[in-house]
Amino acid sequence: MSKQVIVYSTEGCVECTFVKKMLEEEGVQFEVRDVMSSAEYQKEVEKFGFMGVPVTVVGDKAVKGLNEELQELIRTLK
Repeated sequence: MSKQVIVYSTEGCVECTFVKKMLEEEGVQFEVRDVMSSAEYQKEVEKFGFMGVPVTVVGDKAVKGLNEELQELIRTLK
């Protein structure tokens, strides 16, 4: 069973767009949660210890930004 992937982002966030594009190119299905549209989504991001976006969550693992740690997380999905 595949794990749910969530990308917390905001409209107009360039780094968020790159994260979503990378996931799409890897064939990873994900849910987008816009933290500006929901205070609950913002609280969820803060629970992971982050104040900004993008934050990508797989299971109980969260990664902020577009970096090697995110690439490792994506590799665990394959």
